[in-house]
Amino acid sequence: MTYPAPGDLHPFADGGDAGLLSPVSASPLVAALTGDRAVLAAILAVESGWAAVLEHAGLAPAGSAAVVASAAEAGRYDVADIARRAQGGGNPVIPLLADLRKNVAVLDTAGGAAGKAVHSSLTSQDVLDTALMLLARNTVHAVLADLKGTTTALAALAGQHADTLCVGRSLTQHSLPFTFGLRAAQWFQGVAAAGRQLENLEFPVQFGGAAGTLAAGTVLTEGTSVTPFTLADALAAQLGLAPAAAPWHTNRLAITSLGHALASVLDAFGKIAADVLFLSRPEVAEVAEPRAAGRGVSSAMPQKQNPVLSVLVRSAALQAAQLAAQLHVAAANFNDERPDGAWHTEWPALRQLLALALGAAGHIRELAEGLQVFPDAMRRNLDLSGPLLLAEGVASAVAPLLGDQDGRSGKQQLQEVVDRTLQAPPAEQAGTYRKLFREAVPAAVVPDPRLEELLDPANYLGQAAEISRRILAAYPEFVTPPDANGASRG
Repeated sequence: MTYPAPGDLHPFADGGDAGLLSPVSASPLVAALTGDRAVLAAILAVESGWAAVLEHAGLAPAGSAAVVASAAEAGRYDVADIARRAQGGGNPVIPLLADLRKNVAVLDTAGGAAGKAVHSSLTSQDVLDTALMLLARNTVHAVLADLKGTTTALAALAGQHADTLCVGRSLTQHSLPFTFGLRAAQWFQGVAAAGRQLENLEFPVQFGGAAGTLAAGTVLTEGTSVTPFTLADALAAQLGLAPAAAPWHTNRLAITSLGHALASVLDAFGKIAADVLFLSRPEVAEVAEPRAAGRGVSSAMPQKQNPVLSVLVRSAALQAAQLAAQLHVAAANFNDERPDGAWHTEWPALRQLLALALGAAGHIRELAEGLQVFPDAMRRNLDLSGPLLLAEGVASAVAPLLGDQDGRSGKQQLQEVVDRTLQAPPAEQAGTYRKLFREAVPAAVVPDPRLEELLDPANYLGQAAEISRRILAAYPEFVTPPDANGASRG
């Protein structure tokens, strides 16, 4: 047997993951914002930003920030090599920093003065935590763009189908008349509520030095008008991050809050996907995913049109809770002032959550914007239960009109009508119910026109329209107004 050469096992020059086993997140955008090279670029941005802060504060030679910025171009670095060397110190900042210093020395024409601006008074955790906040901020902004496209499409569906009757289901069974507009509005509510959590996140800069005391920063700023805190605030401004009142080396709420918000978004996406997967079954056929060339194909069955967008989104949603839990497990085990392993377990979990959320956001937006809705099929399925679907409403209206009979209340009499109807074959239940109802309730008590009103599902929708209206009104920032041509922007 011939085995591949070791080099053949790692075909990507940058050591990246193409997403072969995670198709939901296999896209150029996800790779660009969450891949290894994006992490490397974020780390370099932190180091470059810090050099600029030090120079501006007079704590690094003039011109050193420009040298560091030039040396910090991500294309100069071998991601795979840095990843391998990271095993030596336990994190990628250490080998990358060594390479950065070499490049700064090569580019510095002032005799090495610029090297004083590199990583001065920082520690690896300062840099990597801040870099991950940068990565998260950029990814979350992209997620929110697709999320708002999704909510805008769902709001449109809620309006278009405000009066489209369908059947509500509970515990897999028909429950009451419903509207597809309300279903779309409830989808909207889940996504918008999760999106609001995501939108309200802060991405704080990390600073603290080797043990979180800012000892080296205090020495660096001694005798000047600046402090380690003003430097940290300046770095936050330089990078577009939130300032932090104090180092958060061992207080991981910034990470767990981010993980929770991402998981909540994926939960909301997963609810929509689960519903569409059921509603698009051939025997239900109430909705269908938008079609695209090559999508939904089977390797063996040429007739199949698999709901792949929903499958991919659901695959992401089913992974999210465990990844968010990993962040909480890590946070609960941040021992001492620098943890031994818990910090390291955050990195892959957080990055995977970001990648899944971004990948799923694009798919769910396409699904929402192109969802095909079939009102006739919805009405057909609604009618399967016949008048039994209105049994609750009938009982509420009619039971008070009936006196006790043989010790049975009006409600009990009507329940007997339902119970006896259910003994008939499904195809005969509509007629059976009407016959038994008339035996129990004479026309003098409930005339035929009134009975037909009670058995019309459109008359038993409760506050469905108002609920939809209130949901959409509660999240106005998640509905993009149409442009001059009537198309939604975003």
